[in-house]
Order: sequence, then structure tokens, then C-alpha cells
Amino acid sequence: MSSFLADLILVVHAVIVFFNIGALPLIWIGGFMRWHFVRNFAFRVVHLLLIGFIAAESLLGVICPLTTWENSLRSNAGLEPRYEGGFIAHWVHSILFYDFDPRVFTIGYVSFFALLLLTLYVVKPDAPQWWVRRRIENRTSA
Repeated sequence: MSSFLADLILVVHAVIVFFNIGALPLIWIGGFMRWHFVRNFAFRVVHLLLIGFIAAESLLGVICPLTTWENSLRSNAGLEPRYEGGFIAHWVHSILFYDFDPRVFTIGYVSFFALLLLTLYVVKPDAPQWWVRRRIENRTSA
């Protein structure tokens, strides 16, 4: 069971990574193509919070809790932990056969977060519905 849960965490982790990486160009393309969903407030807040959490982890030198949890479950199942470092570092190393210094990933995460903040300015999200309703109510009661 621990091995299955570790694999499930791996899949969730991969989905989060693909969401974080894929959403940014999708937001820029969607902004220029006038796709409404890329301005969805909840979508944009979730994206910002996820990459902000990842950047903060990296700045603090903390391994992602999902990686730690997955490795712990693998150990409980009698398997070797999959990653010595972080999830992204492992896969980039596997793909490129190059071992980057952890600072490279920190710079990458923080730069990605900065680009995401710029994206909030260039492709502005819509105001959440509760905010719109409150503004309408304030106008009608005044």
C-alpha cells in the first residue's frame, strides 16, 4: 500500500509541476487571444500561490513536502527513496544528464515567480465574483 501511495504522490507532484509550468505560457497566449478562462481569479490565485510556495521553499532550502512524503512511503514499503535532492532537480538531471547546483533551481523558481507577478500586471485577472457583487451593492445603496 505504501508503494501505491508513493506512486500516487508522484503523479500528483507531476500534475502540479505541469500545471505550474504550462499555465504561465497559457495565460500569456490566452491574454493575447482573449481567452476568458485565463483571467479567472481562482485559477490565477492558485497558480500564484503554488509557485510562490515553491520559490519560498527553495529560498529557505527546504525539500518539497511531497518529495519527503513520497520518499518516506517508499522507505516504509522497503524501497529505496527515489530522490536524493528535490523532485525537479531529479527529473532535470535525468533528462539532461547534468547535475545543477541547487542555487540554479532557486534562481529559476524565484525568476519564474517574478515573471508570474509581471503576468498579473500584463494579463490582469478578473475580479472575483464576491468583489463584483459587493461593489454593485455599494453603488445601489449609496
